[in-house]
Amino acid sequence: MLFALLLGMALHFLMEDTRCLPGIDFAARVVLRVGVALLGVRITFDQVSGLGLGAVLWIAAGVAAAICVGLLAGRLGPGGTRFGLLSGGAVAICGASAAMAIAAVLPRDAKSERDTIIVVVTVTALSTLAMVLYPMLAAALGMTDHAAGLFLGGTIHDVAQVVGAGYSISPEAGDTATIAKLFRVALLMPVVLAIGLACRRGGTGAGAGAAPLPLFVLGFAALVVVNSLGLVPGAVASGLSALSGWCLVTAIAALGIKTSLKALTEVGAAPLLLMLGETVFLALWVAAGLWLGV
Repeated sequence: MLFALLLGMALHFLMEDTRCLPGIDFAARVVLRVGVALLGVRITFDQVSGLGLGAVLWIAAGVAAAICVGLLAGRLGPGGTRFGLLSGGAVAICGASAAMAIAAVLPRDAKSERDTIIVVVTVTALSTLAMVLYPMLAAALGMTDHAAGLFLGGTIHDVAQVVGAGYSISPEAGDTATIAKLFRVALLMPVVLAIGLACRRGGTGAGAGAAPLPLFVLGFAALVVVNSLGLVPGAVASGLSALSGWCLVTAIAALGIKTSLKALTEVGAAPLLLMLGETVFLALWVAAGLWLGV
């Protein structure tokens, strides 16, 4: 996604060609929603139940707490409520994918694309850094493979980095980390739904006044249910998962095209520090849960 973003930003001049605008907008909106919906094919209820009730509840509470921290910090700081929700959701759930899904239902303004790009770049960088540092931290704290998997899956932002970090420790840690991470991905549906409904109730969200349930959220939920029932063949699930990745890459490239590099340089350090703080908060939350024996 980072390469797609950089490539898109290099093609920002295409925004001056009115013939390109419909295609760019289609990729940034419609293709994005398709990609998010197809994420549901990666998740089953059985995978989540294998983590244990205590771990599931603690991770879910951590997701909610991280979003609330982001929202509160955004309101109190220069970023604003919109940036707080975007950053908090990205850190809490699944990185760039969550940021783009939440952006799809938030009110749009002159800073919409810029805020989304900032979150995507920062959360990707933090996730890559965590992939390197967190396994060493887990070893230094003497975590078992299962505990290390829960820590990595409950804290690292992007799925790919969770997989890389988990399997660098052991197969058990990798499996546990992947399942814990996919549970966080599953929480994308209720979070986006809640934000979308709140925006529509206020008449400010993207598509305010439209159907109360965003179609891509319904598609995500339906695929989770169908996949949990074992109705999706393995080859089909693998193909849809790959298609989801390509849709998200296409969408982030389109967002890059819509974003000016000059606009990004005017942001300052505050949003970056906010996301670093959210990342540290989530890591401390999950570590505290493991220490309490959840």
